[in-house]
Amino acid sequence: MTTQAILDAIQSPESTPADFAALPLPESYRAITVHKDETDMFAGLETRDKDPRKSIHLDEVPLPELGPGEALVAVMASSVNYNSVWTSIFEPLSTFGFLERYGRTNELAKRHDLPYHIIGSDLAGVVLRTGPGVNAWKPGDEVVAHCLSVELESSDGHNDTMLDPEQRIWGFETNFGGLAEIALVKSNQLMPKPDHLSWEEAAAPGLVNSTAYRQLVSRNGAGMKQGDNVLIWGASGGLGSYATQFALAGGANPICVVSSPQKADICRAMGAEAIIDRNAEDYKFWKNEREQDPREWKRFGKRIRELTGGEDIDIVFEHPGRETFGASVFVTRKGGTITTCASTSGYMHEYDNRYLWMSLKRIIGSHFANYREAWEANRLIAKGKIHPTLSKVYSLEETGQAAYDVHRNLHQGKVGVLCLAPEEGLGVRDEEMRAKHLDAINRFRNI
Repeated sequence: MTTQAILDAIQSPESTPADFAALPLPESYRAITVHKDETDMFAGLETRDKDPRKSIHLDEVPLPELGPGEALVAVMASSVNYNSVWTSIFEPLSTFGFLERYGRTNELAKRHDLPYHIIGSDLAGVVLRTGPGVNAWKPGDEVVAHCLSVELESSDGHNDTMLDPEQRIWGFETNFGGLAEIALVKSNQLMPKPDHLSWEEAAAPGLVNSTAYRQLVSRNGAGMKQGDNVLIWGASGGLGSYATQFALAGGANPICVVSSPQKADICRAMGAEAIIDRNAEDYKFWKNEREQDPREWKRFGKRIRELTGGEDIDIVFEHPGRETFGASVFVTRKGGTITTCASTSGYMHEYDNRYLWMSLKRIIGSHFANYREAWEANRLIAKGKIHPTLSKVYSLEETGQAAYDVHRNLHQGKVGVLCLAPEEGLGVRDEEMRAKHLDAINRFRNI
């Protein structure tokens, strides 16, 4: 049995849930992996010199056992996130440590502790099988998956599942991720696929859209309101492009920081007006590796006030980290909020605490999203309020190149990966709605 029969069933308009339930499952499938015996392959190299194309493999792997509360999903498309880059260059540490620790938690979790790691934290596809205890989903359901994996055996996670002590990011801290022909997920990761999007478009928002929603909109993050001035670093990128859309859709005023005229044009296409090209305006927040330049913070703050009519920033959407954090804290208004979800330029942040404590500012750590936040973020996609930011699509065989492009920031928005889908543009179920939003759906492809 091969995955071709699964693909045939997905592409046939006559297929029923019973047909999917009756499909024999293959013993193995193709998946993107990194190998445990190669974790030292980039030793001694600078981060930018570590090449995902050398560490990422396309392997034939055995189908994992299906457990209670889980689902096997035929993956039509996935996408590359920065966590896949981290996994592929074994930074800040090898993800095999995550798999080993997970494997020690219980007998079923031992499945995840393997000498290879199937990566990927997004998918759009079709449910093939569900395990015992799954009632909300059935074979044949067209779905997307968010990447929060929780056990919920501790009380800590029942107010906000992100606080579960056993919270993990699927495809990064677990095995059997989405950059593959089949994926293993918990059933409470599943959400309905938006009908007006193709497989690759539907797969693209998942991780970054949910992350941006929690960080900026949710009460667990900044709790953005109408009229807020929101500073968005990397506003045309994977995370920033969704933050920009949320700000605009929510009546806020995004101040978009980009690094090129092309990226500025993308922000304008989304509807943003206040844009700072940090390279063109030559902001250098660090004098050297150890010392920041407060004069540049002040120059940056003055430029922001020129764009806002004299107002300071209410919310900073932070993810570059070390390079920008001192400036972010400085330019935020008194009583304002800096939300941070990543540190792509370095984890050791430095800022002048006088500007934080004396001005009663807040720093909020934000990490992915809980199921409800992910569901709300996906619902906005399904309603055409927020749109995918897909710019380019690769084949499964080209995933190494896709990860390389994301690592070197050679991309715009999100890059997709076709898994079982033989070509782009498949899976659209609502052509009428799609036609209404086609320009916005293709916005990142057309620039």
